Amino acid sequence: MAQATLKGNPITLVGTQVKVGDKAPDFTVNKNLLETASLADYAGKVKLISVVPSLDTGVCDAQTRRFNEEAAKLGDNVVVLTISVDLPFAQSRWCGAAGIDKVITLSDYKNHSFGKNYGVLIDELRLLMRSIFVIDANDTIQYVEYLSEMTDHPNYEAAIEAVKKLV
Repeated sequence: MAQATLKGNPITLVGTQVKVGDKAPDFTVNKNLLETASLADYAGKVKLISVVPSLDTGVCDAQTRRFNEEAAKLGDNVVVLTISVDLPFAQSRWCGAAGIDKVITLSDYKNHSFGKNYGVLIDELRLLMRSIFVIDANDTIQYVEYLSEMTDHPNYEAAIEAVKKLV
């Protein structure tokens, strides 16, 4: 189990963290209450996965808006996914209010498959730790950013550059 912080207070991350060069672990998340998605649903595409604790917080809101803006510039061979444990209803409501139309939001609320498989499930809160993953079209991890402090912003530029190198 890895350690991170929330406003300086220690939190425990459950699962196995991945590194560049690893085969991307599969996962099952929800598109809505009844329909699921997995890594295979995005086969053949470069995937930028933006992980946030909750869309209803300031940094998560800013992170998702930023990647939505960037997604429009990355082309058809790239998919940008935002994964949180927010219920699919809340994700849909938030996207509508925020005008998010390029990022696909997915929910890990049901079984925390993504959180455990990527080492970002926060044991104490059952939320996901802010992180970024770039996975190539062959499902190999090409970029990873695990933030050590939950309230920090990720390195947007580095993540976008990692995607651009693959397209």
